[in-house]
Amino acid sequence: MINFTLLGAGRIGKMHAKIISEHEDANLVNVYDVNQEFASQVASDNKANIAKSAMDAVQDENVDAVLIASATPTHTEYLIMSSEADKPVLCEKPIDLDINKVNECRDRISGSTNLIQIGFNRRFDKSHASLKQAYSNGEIGELEKIIITSRDPSPPGLDYLNAAGGFFRDTTIHDFDLSRFILGDDPIVEISAFGDNLFDENAKIANDFDTAMFILRSKAGVLIHINNSRRAVYGYDQRVEIFGSKGMMISGNQTPTSVRKYTDTHTSSKEPIYNFFIERYEQAYKDQLNEFIASVKSKSKSKVTFEDGRNALILANAAYESQNNKKVVSIDFS
Repeated sequence: MINFTLLGAGRIGKMHAKIISEHEDANLVNVYDVNQEFASQVASDNKANIAKSAMDAVQDENVDAVLIASATPTHTEYLIMSSEADKPVLCEKPIDLDINKVNECRDRISGSTNLIQIGFNRRFDKSHASLKQAYSNGEIGELEKIIITSRDPSPPGLDYLNAAGGFFRDTTIHDFDLSRFILGDDPIVEISAFGDNLFDENAKIANDFDTAMFILRSKAGVLIHINNSRRAVYGYDQRVEIFGSKGMMISGNQTPTSVRKYTDTHTSSKEPIYNFFIERYEQAYKDQLNEFIASVKSKSKSKVTFEDGRNALILANAAYESQNNKKVVSIDFS
């Protein structure tokens, strides 16, 4: 049984608390959040203790591991704190919005062998992961293109936009990581980014985008196309396609059931796709925790490392450079 401390009891923290509590090999011991009301509710719902501070929650001798789901600006502080306490940590993405803080954190924990797993849950989606496996098995031959569509059902509020760090670092960072995951050892070397504001007034006020497209190229010449929107009236649109010399594979949108209806007004109509990420990627979040617990027990290396989180942020920053300067940008992961 792995005993957890949860840092952060907002929407994502609440979800993680439930997944931990329902896991047969996990137990939620402590919950900490600067918002005492949030912490109290999550602790009560999951029969956990309310910690007085993050330090107390992490250093508790009854705790085996830490899950960081707090506000992004606290992630590096809590990563360092957990590593110094020698507690394995699963940290929500992004590590931080500032690459300098990420680099400083990397320097601080460089001598530690403590397990760190970054929460890029889409790697654990069974449909998406099957594309990676098929490519690795040679089923589509030489990989030539990756196409990723990721669109939210509706724009977030202004408060969220002001704190999120920008569309590319908030939303597209998942797609940057998913591209790297599929490519494996073939690094991305160039990016061209286009962002615009087509419909959302809050995004305009926040000086952010609501619509974006990206073209990336890998060292081996694989072309990646990513398209994002903060509005899809039909639901949470999540699709991935890989195209190669021997064929194509698609991880498509999912619905609660596979039932199709044929009537005099509709042909092959299906249920609406899932409305948001918690529903769409529920199993991926669970499998992400399964992987983390397995790594803690076996004392093995993380499959989603600190460097994966850092490299995804580097791609997001390069995307902003491309958008702002209207040019193709070369990628430097050093």
